[in-house]
Amino acid sequence: MMITLNINGETHAVDVDPATPLLWVIREQIGLVGTKYGCGIAQCGACTVHLNGAAIRSCVTPVQAADGQQITTIEGIRRNDGTLHPVQQAWIDEQIPQCGYCQSGQIMSATALLMENPSPSGEDIDRAMSGNVCRCGTYGRIRKGIERAAIVMAHEAVVEDTGNG
Repeated sequence: MMITLNINGETHAVDVDPATPLLWVIREQIGLVGTKYGCGIAQCGACTVHLNGAAIRSCVTPVQAADGQQITTIEGIRRNDGTLHPVQQAWIDEQIPQCGYCQSGQIMSATALLMENPSPSGEDIDRAMSGNVCRCGTYGRIRKGIERAAIVMAHEAVVEDTGNG
């Protein structure tokens, strides 16, 4: 069956079984390998992408559910001017990754959180990130990274609103 996917602003027509997990289409058909396979049962979060702005687990989402929808992967959150998204920069600044395997899913969950809640409390962060497993245990740094990104994004919003640079 022909499925039309809009991934990171580009349209892709793929001929696949509609029950194929979105993850495999993103990785194998489209060639975007930043989204990782972790558990295959939506428990670890490594496969997190955005579907119409909401964080979803692509390993259990059938590609048919994404037909004609807006999909954003880790490769698509970089800013239009080529600079890193504030969450990506915070990951570097806070030296969050160790092995790095879970990081694309962590970053995608964090960016979805900040789009929905620009000033999350510690509890909000814990709740939003609870479905993302980091086997290296960098949860404290992940929380600091999200807090840092929220501050940067709030400052950018103020600057944008006032027109000051």
